Amino acid sequence: MLVRGRIVVKLPADRVDALLAAGEGARFDANKGKPMKEWFAAGEDSSLDWGELAAEALDFVGGPGPAGT
Repeated sequence: MLVRGRIVVKLPADRVDALLAAGEGARFDANKGKPMKEWFAAGEDSSLDWGELAAEALDFVGGPGPAGT
């Protein structure tokens, strides 16, 4: 999903930790005061490919593609 101009994806917590350590973004906080451990928001200067992030997130949640494909 796109939130405040950044891609936000659900990934395994250890993958989010690795992305944070690499300086690629931050844990997503839905303005509730508590960042979520499995949600990642790519930074504005992140070099990550959004399509690859989205595919990784889809694999993680095990969901179908568009229109059930």
